[in-house]
Amino acid sequence: MKIKRSGFKNLIRMMKSLEERVQQCNRCGMCQSVCPLYAATGHEKDVARGKLQMLDGLMREMFQNPGGVSARINHCLLCGSCEAGCPRQVSVMEIFLTARAIITAYQGLSKVKKFFFRRIMAHPDLFDRLMEWGAGVQYLFMKPLGKTPASCSQLVSPILSNRNLVAIAKVPFHQKLLHAGKSSPSNGPKVAFFVGCLLDKLFPETAQTIIKILGHHGANVIIPKNQGCCGIPMMAAGDRESFNQLVDHHIRLLNAEEFDYLVTGCATCTATIKKIWPSMAEAKSFPGKESLIGLAEKTMDISEFLVNVMGVSPRPNSRNNQISKSEATYHDPCHLRKTLKIYKEPRILIQASSKYQLKEMSEAETCCGMGGSFNLRHYKTSTEIGLKKIDHIKASGATVVATACPACMVQISDMMAKTKTAINVRHVVEIYSDGLL
Repeated sequence: MKIKRSGFKNLIRMMKSLEERVQQCNRCGMCQSVCPLYAATGHEKDVARGKLQMLDGLMREMFQNPGGVSARINHCLLCGSCEAGCPRQVSVMEIFLTARAIITAYQGLSKVKKFFFRRIMAHPDLFDRLMEWGAGVQYLFMKPLGKTPASCSQLVSPILSNRNLVAIAKVPFHQKLLHAGKSSPSNGPKVAFFVGCLLDKLFPETAQTIIKILGHHGANVIIPKNQGCCGIPMMAAGDRESFNQLVDHHIRLLNAEEFDYLVTGCATCTATIKKIWPSMAEAKSFPGKESLIGLAEKTMDISEFLVNVMGVSPRPNSRNNQISKSEATYHDPCHLRKTLKIYKEPRILIQASSKYQLKEMSEAETCCGMGGSFNLRHYKTSTEIGLKKIDHIKASGATVVATACPACMVQISDMMAKTKTAINVRHVVEIYSDGLL
């Protein structure tokens, strides 16, 4: 599919900008040692260095073999391990997202993606209604696994029966709110809560726990109505149009409120708002980059906010405090640790719990293999990476694994169910809230 003539100049501009950034890479190969995909496949083409070398001649390669370029650039978890370990601080994630946008602009989106992204996900009200309908019919296609620690269901389809999914909540978080968008009476900081798709539709209890904890610490909580997806699935697919539409929607939504902080319980949402919105969004009705940058500066992960703003600290480390405590290990979400450098704060939440003590696992910072759409398109590789994570979790001896990303919770739950491992998967705020509320 060829790009329309009207968009050709913009495509050339994007390519030139991309080539300038790609040339910052000196091909040292440090990314090879940290890439979870390379560890699974052993292929140089899966490493950032290999992809950047291909992108150095993107214009020629794209016209000669657009399908091959697309396949290689999309075979990536977008975990940020390469960027975090790059000695030259090359903006690898931004480069890959720009490359995907260029390829999509040239090839076009598939009919399925175009319909789902632009007709459904870009319209939060419609997306909510679709997911509510899905919650009602999901068990026609899924069989519950019973009371498993992972709380998964298995797809009935013979082709997909090896997948274990966290079921859509019967009542999403946004429907449970009786006073959505209204501030609670408090003299504390004004905090707007960005819910995100997965907390809203799969883990509403976690979202409720976040609200309770914020209230417990005296925050003045605001929950803007009609929130939608942060847009990262669209940007990862190269669909800049839908991404811009969602960013525009949320900027207008959030600009209508007054708040000191925008708090999220999703590592990916936090990283997207702080990093991807300012760098990748193209302004429409919102007042340009200044608005995006200002919002990014206010955005914080819930653990970062509780520890660095509200002053949550570890409980005293005494023998009496540890006698009855269960052990919880912690998995670092890639977008929280590698993109935002947040790793101490979630651990402090566990250490602040009256019921749990922290038991570190080996390689806690390695990717769980989810990678959003990567899991859908490359499930075998995603599983291979995920099972390694399960091995580390089991070796820790903990009875609970905590994390700060609902997507990681979905992936780890699947792997737990697949291996019949009796270890609970919970959000770190739930560990902190036990014994607190």
